[in-house]
Amino acid sequence: MDITETCNLACTHCPHPAFTKSKHYAGRHLNPALNEKMIEEVCRYGGGRTQYIRYASNGEPLLHPNGYEMIQAAVDHSGVFVTLTTNGKIMNEKRTQRLLESGVHLIDISIDAFKAETYAKIRVKGNLDVTRENVLRLIRWARESKAKTKIVVSFIEQPENASETLDFESYWKNQGADYVILRRLHSCSGAIEELATQRRQSLHSLKRRPCLYPWERVVINARGDLAFCPSDWVHGSFVADYHNTTIKAEWQGEFYRRLREAHMSNNFSNHAFCGQCPDWSATRWPHEGRSYADMVEELTHQENFFDD
Repeated sequence: MDITETCNLACTHCPHPAFTKSKHYAGRHLNPALNEKMIEEVCRYGGGRTQYIRYASNGEPLLHPNGYEMIQAAVDHSGVFVTLTTNGKIMNEKRTQRLLESGVHLIDISIDAFKAETYAKIRVKGNLDVTRENVLRLIRWARESKAKTKIVVSFIEQPENASETLDFESYWKNQGADYVILRRLHSCSGAIEELATQRRQSLHSLKRRPCLYPWERVVINARGDLAFCPSDWVHGSFVADYHNTTIKAEWQGEFYRRLREAHMSNNFSNHAFCGQCPDWSATRWPHEGRSYADMVEELTHQENFFDD
């Protein structure tokens, strides 16, 4: 659920600063009615199929005027695990209390640095002291209230912070985070052009394999579109206008069938967006290592979130 295009940071590894200057940006917020439509679909058809609903992607979800209510509705009515990915900057005491009261199952805070000076370089417009205190308060309050909400912190490893990876992981584990995610740097489906070029050059002699996303993800973006790629910044993975269709119809329909066939046959003549993307090498199939989905499954099994 990519519910807003707006963000309060300008991270160096993220295309958002360039996105705001492109023809694709309009500062949109998702119509809450489409969030309700998604929840109804997941509730009706998603049992045993939809693993989780994730509020994340091309903007900061908590900047949506109705973000808290939309997350609350998903927790209350979808019947599946609900997660939030946030940069944590505005997660003050009032907002932290609101999130914990919502019962959201997992909050993933993207931090990407151990040292304040590194954070300032990577997460432009951010302040590590503020974010760290917000997260420590969240962990503390979750413990004190015995909330079921799992607290996760994440770190995208890149040249500017690679020397801090072990310190970051050790610190947050010691502070009581339920999980510390160490992510690999992606080119955001080619949007970070320099990295995309480097990756294409390093992969040119390798046989391409299918990307995981056509089998694992579906995105609803702030425009109200269904899309197949969670790292699409140019609307190159458009599937259909969600106002006029359903997730179920598209997921089982002709578009997704052809998309999956293109990935299986390595023929992207009709799927140029996928054809130019070098990040297929960084998505992990179940037999290739751990993924976000593996973490969600483990955390779900640690606690019965649906015993009410």
